[in-house]
Amino acid sequence: MEYSVRILGGGNEVGRAGIEIANSNESVILDYGVNFNQKDEPNFPLQEIPSKVKGFIVSHAHLDHIGALPIYQISSTKPVFGTGITKYITELMLKDFIKLSGPKIPFEWVEVKKTMDNFKTFNYGEELEVGSFAISTSSAGHIPGSAITVVKTEKGDISYTGDINVTMAKLVKPAEIEVMRKSKVIITEATYGKFNHPSRKSVEDEFFSSVMEVLEGGGTVLVPAFSLSRSQEILSIFAERNIPYPVYYDGLSRTIMEIMIDNSQYINNKEALKKAYDEFTYVKGWEDRRKAWRTNGVIVASAGMLKGGPAVYYFKKVSDNSKNAIFLVSYQAENTPGRKLLEMGKFDDTSPLLKARLQMFDFSSHAGKNQLLDIVKTSESLEKLIVVHASPDSAQAFSEYVKQNLGVEVLVPKNGQEITI
Repeated sequence: MEYSVRILGGGNEVGRAGIEIANSNESVILDYGVNFNQKDEPNFPLQEIPSKVKGFIVSHAHLDHIGALPIYQISSTKPVFGTGITKYITELMLKDFIKLSGPKIPFEWVEVKKTMDNFKTFNYGEELEVGSFAISTSSAGHIPGSAITVVKTEKGDISYTGDINVTMAKLVKPAEIEVMRKSKVIITEATYGKFNHPSRKSVEDEFFSSVMEVLEGGGTVLVPAFSLSRSQEILSIFAERNIPYPVYYDGLSRTIMEIMIDNSQYINNKEALKKAYDEFTYVKGWEDRRKAWRTNGVIVASAGMLKGGPAVYYFKKVSDNSKNAIFLVSYQAENTPGRKLLEMGKFDDTSPLLKARLQMFDFSSHAGKNQLLDIVKTSESLEKLIVVHASPDSAQAFSEYVKQNLGVEVLVPKNGQEITI
């Protein structure tokens, strides 16, 4: 039987992940997410005829991997498979997506509810059957509950990394990449296909000492961070190191932290996360917000790129004082306020120059260039590498790097492209 891989989203772009693996009769789709254009409008992946699709496997609960799932519940009913913690967080993220972008998306709460009603959970290492496809999974080390997906065929295994990381973090241990050992084809992300990350310990040490420097000088530190995973990672670092100053946190991160504590089998350092939950102050309203930015302490607030959320309020309050600091710990996409701060020292074109200290710390939850190569090397019988979830320059750079080192066929497909296996 002939198999094919079709790129529905994530080809020469970051986000909007969607990978269809098909035989002549049916298909399974790995991830189905969204990304956003410069006007902050959602872009959705390409679609397949619903009758052909037997189900969806979700690698993890970030919106760029799950945001489009309800589309297939509008006129049909499709099973969705993911880990237990991914299920809980997916519901939260989809509800938040409707709240923020409701008029711009083609589904409503009823389809989100249907998605969740059809969401079936798996444990790592468990064998799944989706239509005629046999599937196994293991931890991808990206965020709690993230999974590598391996589709077994008579032509050989096809592995999809999803977003992957092999760095030891507070929330997650490194990816369990042995599951890809027999892969003939690997579909990999290459978000950081051009760069290597500094060691996590050196980043944590520099970050904590920089925070302490500002606090000891009487200032306030704002850490804009994604609600899902990055906020909890940063809070766990403060808890583990017994920070002697007040820590406030604001946004959706509280609910997500509760889900993580309730599903602690997915968490690496459970004690640090629980300590952060018990000891740090969750901002419950405007009175707490006003108190937080006037305090000689730390505020961890969403959103990570300063595109919205409570972080923007805090930024306006702390940015004009040189005693204070804004420490960025998340990827800053083009045209976001976070990126403009790094490039121009201003929140936007009309804002005054930033007076507070600004610093960027690499807490990436994606593997860097050399780590990605090591992940790919896991396979003992690799014939074809397909690079997705990367900007065109990152995808191309990593593609060339793999060709030089491994000599296998490497493809950088565009959205809509079909690859015969």
